[in-house]
Amino acid sequence: MEKTIEIDGVNMRYDIEGCGQQPVIVMHGWGCKASTVAVLAQAAAGSATTVYNLDLPGFGASTEPADVWGVDRYTQFIEEFCRRLGIADPVLIGHSFGGRIAIMFASRNKTSKVILVDAAGIKPRRPLRYYVKVYTFKAAKKILPLLLGKSRGNEAIDRMRGKAGSSDYRQASPKMRAIMSRVVNEDLTGLLPSIKAPALLIWGEKDTATPMRDARIMERLIPDAGLVSYPEAGHYSFLDRPAQTAAVIKSFLKPE
Repeated sequence: MEKTIEIDGVNMRYDIEGCGQQPVIVMHGWGCKASTVAVLAQAAAGSATTVYNLDLPGFGASTEPADVWGVDRYTQFIEEFCRRLGIADPVLIGHSFGGRIAIMFASRNKTSKVILVDAAGIKPRRPLRYYVKVYTFKAAKKILPLLLGKSRGNEAIDRMRGKAGSSDYRQASPKMRAIMSRVVNEDLTGLLPSIKAPALLIWGEKDTATPMRDARIMERLIPDAGLVSYPEAGHYSFLDRPAQTAAVIKSFLKPE
């Protein structure tokens, strides 16, 4: 069943399935939407669960935030969503960017279980060329408007952004680009020990966006965490291995 809710001026679309006592919130990655993670939502569906599969603000059919949100503001939005719908002690399933929200939510709210799938949140190791590119761009932002004038300078800066940015960045709107620039630099490592709920980590060993190093850090720092990895899967490991992922999630969610 498709529904929409308005919170703080943002209309969020979401799918709801089931009427069981255990709520499950599914959150997709950057540049995706609820349908992208339907495999995860279907794996969690059952007679004991009610699954909420979200188009996060700024993605799918949901409207963009009015301001440049960080992970904390996205988490506040999900917390308010839970209050509005009377959702307590949910299971959280987060892929990539959705994993960031799941980590922060679980670090400060009572949560039944957490499933992180190729989740973001660990500060990456950057090669020297990355920092050269970043500081070159920062210098250009100051110098080009002075050399070319404000209008032409900003056009040149936008061209630099388009050439240097990832495909996700290039395809995003100006507002979502600003949000992406903010959230990708947030390191959530310090929150991991505060996650008290049992956590399942599902990872692709060929993931280059959130590599296995991130999974091992999460497994080490989350007090009650277990890791399942797939040798030839990438960042969308649940799409590379849908049957195995469904089986693992169903087993993890079985009542104890």
